[in-house]
Amino acid sequence: MRIGAHVEPADPLAEAAARGADVVQFFLTDPQAWTDPEPRADADALRAADVDLYIHAPYRINVATLNNRIRIPSRKLLLSHARAAADLGAKGLIVHGGHVDKGHDVATGFENWKKTFEYAAKEGGFPLPILVENTAGGDNACARRFDALARLWDTIGEYGAGFCLDTCHAFAGGEELLGIVDRVKAITGRIDLIHANDSRDPFDSGRDRHDNLGRGTIDPELIVAVIRAAGAPAVVETPGGAEGQGADITLLRDGLAA
Repeated sequence: MRIGAHVEPADPLAEAAARGADVVQFFLTDPQAWTDPEPRADADALRAADVDLYIHAPYRINVATLNNRIRIPSRKLLLSHARAAADLGAKGLIVHGGHVDKGHDVATGFENWKKTFEYAAKEGGFPLPILVENTAGGDNACARRFDALARLWDTIGEYGAGFCLDTCHAFAGGEELLGIVDRVKAITGRIDLIHANDSRDPFDSGRDRHDNLGRGTIDPELIVAVIRAAGAPAVVETPGGAEGQGADITLLRDGLAA
């Protein structure tokens, strides 16, 4: 099982070495900006590295919303980041499931996700797997509760969408971690990546605040069990830089080896 961390984007390979990581995830731009990625000077090194790469799409992307001023740019930005990620040899582009505004029918959000894949297909298709990530909060979210996730997958599953399971988001979103891999795979048929995060907040809080493993409200053995059951690579998105994340990576490796 390959284990790694979400790192700062300036020198991902050095960050991976500092943590002893097999996998790195990073942003290609400011995650709060509507910015297309620029070519990277280290592109050749990233493509040649033994470290597996995953790219996280900007947080601003919400392809589900009914707001045209957000939805249309989101589609274009998602495709732009997918192309840039594929050029670096990334194994997937992670994007949050998104939501519709209060008072709107979430079913429209699912259809907008379908239109996102249709838009990409007209532009030549996504060049790498798009990994939809479950989210922690929002009553109108497309990928918080698994009943909504099932409706989303009924709409986009045919397009080959992948799935990223975040343990903090699931726990804070009200989904029990015990047996979660079987429940997810019954819906999506796959788990491509685990975001192995503890939660600062209690179960079903709806709050997305990550913590280092064993310091929050989730039993770290449950997180290890999720990774083992999924058989997927895992990335910690936890605080503490190389020291804190390195300790989390060691905890996961030790737990998986036990």
